[in-house]
Amino acid sequence: MKTDMSHAETAPTSPLPRRRIDLVDLARGLALLAMFVYHFAYDLSHFDLIATDVPAHPGWSAFARLIAGSFLTIVGFNLVLATREGLNRPAYFRRLAMVAGAAALVTIATWFAMPGSFIYFGILHHIALASVLALPFLRLPAFVLLLFSALFFALPLFPPPQVLDQPWLLWLGFAHISRSTADFVPIVPWFGCVLAGMFLGKIALAKQGSWSNWQARSFPARVIAWGGRNSLSVYLLHQPIFIGVLFIVMRLAVGPEQEARPFLISCLRSCVSAETSLQVCEKACNCAIDGLKREGLWRKVLSNTLTRDESARTGSIAGACFRAP
Repeated sequence: MKTDMSHAETAPTSPLPRRRIDLVDLARGLALLAMFVYHFAYDLSHFDLIATDVPAHPGWSAFARLIAGSFLTIVGFNLVLATREGLNRPAYFRRLAMVAGAAALVTIATWFAMPGSFIYFGILHHIALASVLALPFLRLPAFVLLLFSALFFALPLFPPPQVLDQPWLLWLGFAHISRSTADFVPIVPWFGCVLAGMFLGKIALAKQGSWSNWQARSFPARVIAWGGRNSLSVYLLHQPIFIGVLFIVMRLAVGPEQEARPFLISCLRSCVSAETSLQVCEKACNCAIDGLKREGLWRKVLSNTLTRDESARTGSIAGACFRAP
């Protein structure tokens, strides 16, 4: 059963192909590739395999926001295309159940894997809820969608009503209270990306061209488009694969240098955060490691079994290294 939710203003002059549109799948696949880059860097940082603190780095944080925005924009764009002839209820609810189920799975998995920063409202949670919230907006003309999109982006600039500034309403994006989480994509302002995608979808329907008939013919394009068509499965599988590979690499690469790496990475991050050059930090941190080994404190540092006096001695050794020219 279908319910007509199209708007007369954007009715296409000629029907789009009923098959999936390769260009949309390609765009989603490219967003997945960008996400792979970020998540792999995040995992390297989490396991102290690189000096950069990826979640706290401004450049990486901006990259993560760009990726999230691209996914949500594609969600809005695709929703307009999928409902161009009306809402196919069975297909819609089947897809919604899959995304909501995947979001619940992510929450449960991260609750056990990292309870201090489990994901309670990440990108999948947002997509599931946005897929429902966006339905009334399908009837609106393109320029109104653009206005609503701008409104959602502007809302964080204004103080929220006190009633919305509550811990249990964190997912709305108004609360000033923060909670540690590995992925947080609240309704405000991110739903603005979905509406922006719907705006672009309306424009695309009104100005049909070769974009809708473009086909992924080269092997790389076909692979990326395949990933876009199967984005939910790829999303759920990629992190366990990354973490599994890194875990195996870390287990196989046990040696003196690898043993010192977590301490070295922690030292470098602390040093660089004080706006000291990486070259100076590397010299000072390696100096501290050498000093701790000479004093017979290195093993106790690794096992976190230092006494109070030994901790003070450790601080003195490190301080001398950082004061050295």
